[in-house]
Amino acid sequence: MGKGSGYGKVILFGEHFVVHGVPGIVSATDAKTDSEVKKTAQVITITDERKGSKGYAEEKKLQQIESIQRMLKAMGMNPQTSMSIWIGGDLPGFSGLGASAASSVAIARAISEEFGLNLPDERINEVAYEAEKAYAGNPSGIDNTAATFGGFMWFKKNTAGGPDFVERISIREPVEIVICSTGKVANTKAMVEGVAERKKQNPQKYDPMFKRAEEIAAEGKKALETGDIKKVGELMNENHTILQGIEVSSKELDLLVDIARKEGALGAKLTGGGGGGCMVALTPGKELQEKVASAMEKEGFQVLRTKVGVQKQ
Repeated sequence: MGKGSGYGKVILFGEHFVVHGVPGIVSATDAKTDSEVKKTAQVITITDERKGSKGYAEEKKLQQIESIQRMLKAMGMNPQTSMSIWIGGDLPGFSGLGASAASSVAIARAISEEFGLNLPDERINEVAYEAEKAYAGNPSGIDNTAATFGGFMWFKKNTAGGPDFVERISIREPVEIVICSTGKVANTKAMVEGVAERKKQNPQKYDPMFKRAEEIAAEGKKALETGDIKKVGELMNENHTILQGIEVSSKELDLLVDIARKEGALGAKLTGGGGGGCMVALTPGKELQEKVASAMEKEGFQVLRTKVGVQKQ
């Protein structure tokens, strides 16, 4: 039996903008997805035991099957190779946490082990990127990179083709955050396409926001490297305002952002594709993390208490 794991991720700066070549900052979380793969004489079977938003596994089922077939093809295997796949772990299936990328990395590692491929992390990352096309159409590559390697990363997509630029960002120690799900499963592909179309139709409105998003990412990188967590939070708040401006937030996301800030979070914003999915609140220290998380749970939302800046062991 082959086994593998992939980290969840949270984007602090740059979602949607990274697809267009604007740099972004992503961090792995300490929550991850695990997978086990075993050769069988039957068809591909999938047992998904992840906890998460109601309907997540069902809504993503067809995309998941396509992703595995893409993965096998990228590995040089028959896309119809028979195997049983189990998916679990402590990363919930919330939209916006890179759950699909985490599962793709976990499954790729488990297949590699079970079939004796011994693929290095760089190849696992490439395979997971191919799998992500089933979920996101034109993925940025940021989710699978975080899921594979962990840690904080400065990421810039090569929109002309060729390798993306990834630079490690060193921080002093992992920082507590709260991730809260709206309970709505987001269609990342549709959200990405919507932004691209609106940008094309209204460049006068969108170009300045994209420029400021790039500046925020650069300022956020500097703040993380110098340990200025308060500044990171302020920039997260501004980033959320821009995401509202490009029409990817929602009333549920805005409500959760407001709750987090009122409870003392240093910053809060949507994370991921938007339109549902999750928000992230910067809550350094266990006490503040618990205060913010409990307030959201009292309102009936599902919460993940985790950390950013976690490195691959």
